[in-house]
Amino acid sequence: MMRGSARGGAAMVAAVLAAGLAGPAAAETVSVLTPYLSAVATGEMVETLKADAAARGWTVSVVDTAGDFGALASRVEDVVNARTSAIVLVSLNPAQIQDQVGKAAAAGIPVFTIDGAAGPGVTLNVTSDNHALGKAMTDYLFGRLGGHGAIVRFFFSAHPGVHQREIALDEALQATPGIRQVADHYVQVPGQIDDSRNAMEAMLAANPAPGAINAVWAAWDEPGIGALLALQAAGRSDIVITGIDGNPQALDLIRQCTPFIATVRQNFADMSRITVEQMAKVFAGAAPDAAELYAPGTLITRESLGVTCP
Repeated sequence: MMRGSARGGAAMVAAVLAAGLAGPAAAETVSVLTPYLSAVATGEMVETLKADAAARGWTVSVVDTAGDFGALASRVEDVVNARTSAIVLVSLNPAQIQDQVGKAAAAGIPVFTIDGAAGPGVTLNVTSDNHALGKAMTDYLFGRLGGHGAIVRFFFSAHPGVHQREIALDEALQATPGIRQVADHYVQVPGQIDDSRNAMEAMLAANPAPGAINAVWAAWDEPGIGALLALQAAGRSDIVITGIDGNPQALDLIRQCTPFIATVRQNFADMSRITVEQMAKVFAGAAPDAAELYAPGTLITRESLGVTCP
């Protein structure tokens, strides 16, 4: 009886040692793809995701195609063929590469989007409530103008979230007849700051009189920064600017009492953290909490930063 117990114990120890020698399960591989890594917000999301995924022992690869959607589609097919564990698309509408998203889904590879859109083949989109962001920024700007004035719009409808902000502006313009839009510009990405600077210079040339333009409505911060460079070069301090994202350069410009007066901070780090948490659930065989999850945004102004300007 004692010998039998000893043999059983030895067998148990051998089994435990064998399990240990086998090592942990193979690490998950995560393929992150974007055409816009040069954008500050996109870079923040990618870096946060990389850090959080690495902390879980996952292997992360990042592909940036610098605005080339044909190359993006090709690279998605590459990672599908390589049997990556998951695909993460950052700052784009997955419908723009729907065929490739469908191929990933058909191969059983979950597709996550950050700052993108929900849709066929997408396991989860994590973003902000972009209509709410647009409304918060627009309400602040229209309030600052006292309900009267002329604005110019910098927009990028190809991005589904940015388009929701534009819808919020359209609704506000309809409800506020004292404010009119006198010009707009579809921003070219990449190169959004230089492109917006050039567009603002043209708008100033077409509307040179004081009061012809009172404000710049920028769908995100970088076009607002480009517009500011044009205003500064022209010596104009009578036109105010608002944006969305809350990137560090925009916050510095607000603190410095430039015409850039407000932004709505998106919580990009939380978007990535939420994505990684939900990805872990999917890797474990569960479903994500929802098809779309939001990280909250915050209006940032001179007042909220405690800045008093002359």
